[in-house]
Amino acid sequence: MLKFQDQDVVEIESGVSRLLFAPQAGGRLLSWRQDGASVIHWPDAADWSHPAAVRGGNPLLFPFVGRHRVNGEIGWWRDDQGVVRAVPLHGFARDLPFTAQVSPQGDAVCMTLTDTEATRAGYPFGFRFEAAYRLVDEATLDVELTTGNTGAARLPYYARHHFYFTLPHASRDDSTLTLPRTVARHQRPDGTITDPVEGALRYTFDDAQIHDRFHCLDGAPEAPVRIDIPALRRIIEIDLQRPGSVPWYAVTSWTEAPQSDFYCVEPWLGLPDAIHNGLGLRWLEPGQTETAALRISLSAGVVDRLA
Repeated sequence: MLKFQDQDVVEIESGVSRLLFAPQAGGRLLSWRQDGASVIHWPDAADWSHPAAVRGGNPLLFPFVGRHRVNGEIGWWRDDQGVVRAVPLHGFARDLPFTAQVSPQGDAVCMTLTDTEATRAGYPFGFRFEAAYRLVDEATLDVELTTGNTGAARLPYYARHHFYFTLPHASRDDSTLTLPRTVARHQRPDGTITDPVEGALRYTFDDAQIHDRFHCLDGAPEAPVRIDIPALRRIIEIDLQRPGSVPWYAVTSWTEAPQSDFYCVEPWLGLPDAIHNGLGLRWLEPGQTETAALRISLSAGVVDRLA
């Protein structure tokens, strides 16, 4: 294995594109660089004592996302039989080691997590969760999240990506997020989700409306999600209509602070607390497997400022 920031990592590459992963740290994609330029942000001085908290890469969030509450208390979920169990923020996958297999061509990796006695204490299901990344070419990345039910009981889940796209904070005002038809929602402080309101098709990244906002897909997306960053001469498209994929529920936009040189654009299968509110909750029958797929494409270009 390669060393990066004194950690064991695996690499896939195609042409001028290079991706680094830390399977032992939650199956984490760390970075994507194209011809030396950062596409997926990773900090130069990451705190590896708690990698799940590092702002960068693509943390894999499974089996649930967000905060969950029972009787107003955070950190608990109630199953369909009324049993209450503990659940960590964003699930447990980002804190656990995955196994990894790199393709013979060196352009793809598949990372796998399966249930253990420890996971079954709070999530009493047999599962196989895989994250597969493949560089189709130096400008195109296919990503698949595959969940299988290996147990005897039906399994609830809703996974999510958390892509930290590189975006200089000074360039937010002329960088844009273009979306297919959506309705916008967000989570209130008490954990409830707001009613949907019609979303715009295009925003600038300095628009406060998109911070921590759920852009819930209103039907099948008729166009890719698109990020235009004129300062980097970069266009990023995220195609959520891949053959054989289950439907994505929402795309969430979030950043940490006004000075952060990244903005997260995150495809989600369900909203926070979906096990209780039903917003994107998915069920797998014993023996059933399903895949949520997307494609990220990079191109060079400059777009006009938002009118």
